[in-house]
Amino acid sequence: MPIPEDVTGEEIDKDVRQELQSLPKTLAEDVAKNLVMVARLIDEDPEGAYGYSRVALRLASRVAAVREAAGFAAYANQKYSEALAEFRAARRMTGGVELWPVMADCERGLGRPEKALDMAGAPEVQKLDKAGQVEMRLVAAGARRDMEQLDAAIVTLQSPELASNSVQPWTARLRYAYADALLAAGREGEAREWFAKAVEADRDGSTDASDRLAELDGVEFVDALDEGDDAPQDEAKSQDESAE
Repeated sequence: MPIPEDVTGEEIDKDVRQELQSLPKTLAEDVAKNLVMVARLIDEDPEGAYGYSRVALRLASRVAAVREAAGFAAYANQKYSEALAEFRAARRMTGGVELWPVMADCERGLGRPEKALDMAGAPEVQKLDKAGQVEMRLVAAGARRDMEQLDAAIVTLQSPELASNSVQPWTARLRYAYADALLAAGREGEAREWFAKAVEADRDGSTDASDRLAELDGVEFVDALDEGDDAPQDEAKSQDESAE
């Protein structure tokens, strides 16, 4: 797959670059460029990111960072079985637990919420950092909802992190998930309150909390382009009427 001229491979994280030092220099550079493309495209063009991840995997399947990138690219394309296999491979290579929550979410994607809940109660969760533990809580709540256990999902999300007034990278998503669970349970008033709190914390627009809040408030947005399209027609109609 073509690599844009502005991609040098130096854009990757220092830790990943260090992993690639086990490869011959030219090969390491090629792998690095493909990993850069995965990171660049994964949000807006997941299929493209997946293609680059497969190239990197073909070139360096024994590098943990490559297996992890391939896992996230497959995950972004809802290829959950493939993603889970790649995450497991990366975890075997590193011995770390960072991928535990996304591995559990792959189990959800494969229609196995019970397995995801088992993973939420595993010893590995205690080894996660705070962000990882919050992510695991989100996955567990999602698994409860998959099993139509709405009240249990709500309780799962109730935590010191949810109650905290400080805004962390996970705050908006946690509040959003709580609001969404409340709404699914028919608790609309509380849901509105938490969607509003999610909006306050969502500084980078990572959720559609503002749209959900507006929907609850009965606000309808009018497309400015549609209004613009109507204007010339209205003007022409007025001119016709004047001519008569």
